[in-house]
Amino acid sequence: MARWTADDIPDQTGRTAVVTGANSGLGFETALELARHGAHVVLACRDPGRGNDALGRVRAGAPGAEVELAPLDLADLASVRSFADAYAGGHEGLDMLVNNAGVMAIPRRETADGFEMQLGTNHLGHFALTGLLLASLLARPGARVVTVSSRMAEIGRMDFDDLQSRRRYQKWPAYGQAKLANQLFAVELDRRAWAAGLDLVSVAAHPGYASTNLQRVGPRATGNALGERMTDVANRVFAQSAADGALPSLYAATATEVRGGRYYGPDRLFGMRGSPRLVPLVKRATDPATARRLWEVSEELTGVSYPARNPAT
Repeated sequence: MARWTADDIPDQTGRTAVVTGANSGLGFETALELARHGAHVVLACRDPGRGNDALGRVRAGAPGAEVELAPLDLADLASVRSFADAYAGGHEGLDMLVNNAGVMAIPRRETADGFEMQLGTNHLGHFALTGLLLASLLARPGARVVTVSSRMAEIGRMDFDDLQSRRRYQKWPAYGQAKLANQLFAVELDRRAWAAGLDLVSVAAHPGYASTNLQRVGPRATGNALGERMTDVANRVFAQSAADGALPSLYAATATEVRGGRYYGPDRLFGMRGSPRLVPLVKRATDPATARRLWEVSEELTGVSYPARNPAT
């Protein structure tokens, strides 16, 4: 089969996309390619300075594209609600939501709402955002939600007895739990949409090993200069580019053959790099009981409930 590249993205003219964490790395490359192919793209960014810089770079790389910047801090549910309200007030619908932003392997911190930072940002913030944007998504036929997971989901376990890691915190298991939650959410959202007869596709994707700023945050947060330098070397030697790492997300968001409840990632080197293809979900992500429990807990923690039918009708 021919290698799928950004050149294979179908024309996105007339479609609108929201990409979280679009100021750098995978999110930036995703936003750039969607804009290049005609989509109206909303760059949802926490840092206004970096967001404005990214906005300028997208406009330079996609002249004439419709691109805008909007503030979004996934570690603060008040910010998530403000973003969703502003979006609904200024747009008629939403065709693509790419839940990309995240943090990885950082010292234990808490969000504004008291959640463990990795779970709160990577999963709970996106869970709330998707629910609050659901009416906008259902206003467009065949809208897609792409939630970015990671191969580290394979080490993840949902510890419902200590979900916020207050009794015991280890940065990598906490990251694995958050990335497993991403897959559980993507699959359960698609199952619920299908059961309710909603015209919505939810999928997950992962970038393999891509060179982004994400790997540097953990060492930098602990003042580990050697760890940061080693990460930079590993990125240069082993990682694929951020542009290549964004391809599974772009494929999941735009390819006509994509089906709901699936998982897409690179096809070579044990899923570390290559062209996007359908890949197996982590086994724990296919457990309906765990998915239902996570969904119920997420609704309770965020205060965001998903309607059982189309709220746009």
